[in-house]
Amino acid sequence: MSTSIRVWPRLVYEELAPMVAFVNRLVQVAGKYTLDEPFEVGWGNIVLDVTPRGLRTPTLRKRDVTFTVHYRLLDGDVVIEADSGTRTVPLFDESLAAFYASFCHAVGDLGIRRPGSSLICEIPDAPATFGDDRVERHWDDRTAGLIWSALNLAAGGLEAWQAPFQGHRPRVGVMWGGFDLSATRHRARPTAPPAQVPAFQQNAQIEEYMAVGFAFGTPDAPDPGMYAYIWPQPDGLEGRSWGVDGAAWNPDAGLVLLPWATLRDTPNPHQSIVAFGDAVYDAAVETAGWPSDLVGPRCDGWYMSRTPPSLAEARHH
Repeated sequence: MSTSIRVWPRLVYEELAPMVAFVNRLVQVAGKYTLDEPFEVGWGNIVLDVTPRGLRTPTLRKRDVTFTVHYRLLDGDVVIEADSGTRTVPLFDESLAAFYASFCHAVGDLGIRRPGSSLICEIPDAPATFGDDRVERHWDDRTAGLIWSALNLAAGGLEAWQAPFQGHRPRVGVMWGGFDLSATRHRARPTAPPAQVPAFQQNAQIEEYMAVGFAFGTPDAPDPGMYAYIWPQPDGLEGRSWGVDGAAWNPDAGLVLLPWATLRDTPNPHQSIVAFGDAVYDAAVETAGWPSDLVGPRCDGWYMSRTPPSLAEARHH
């Protein structure tokens, strides 16, 4: 309930874009550590959690040290917390190269090796590596707060949408490569990924899945908002209702889009995200043969703590 009464801020791509570009680069540094983990279908275990202060890696357990990296957007710093100690790296006007050098020094003090790769990925026209990106970028506390607020509000809606799904569903989190918040549902049916896309994308598409998420926009599509798609893309998505007035299928992008400006004007944006996700799942059931019985009852934990399974299921139906 607390999510629904928060003020949903106005988001303007042109105002957000410089800081989004900066944060996207920053989170890729610690995000690389997640690639040391065992591969999980859909890359579900690499996502960054949306925390009360920013974005954080999962707990990473190495042979000599256990640690997590917390990008505290509301505090303007990065906290590395390990069983060997803690270090804080401040965020201010600097280049990605300068941050990377400070970060590697800090983790080294804690007995943590530097990330296994310094390649910048999924950012068009970016230099090849963190060390090559020497453009000085401006840290803006206000915009960092807006970025966190949007991710936090969208995450609340997506987590509520995901809760009743009984199949494989990685936790809701930020994909640090493309810097979008993602909630995926998987169906254990193999697919044939296109050969022309990068290996990591092929490995993301080895089985059927659907995704609902939030993105800040791009120069070619500058409206922040919710997106959704079904993989492989089925026929019959044109002309459908998507649960929220203003949500629409965009055939050129291969996405269902719900602009943030439309979402924030609904009576309850939190519930609108749930309705949007439910409509996309209904489309997967009706156009791609997804099972309808993978979605259980949607109710609060107190209800389930007092209600036998047979009655809870009866309520659902």
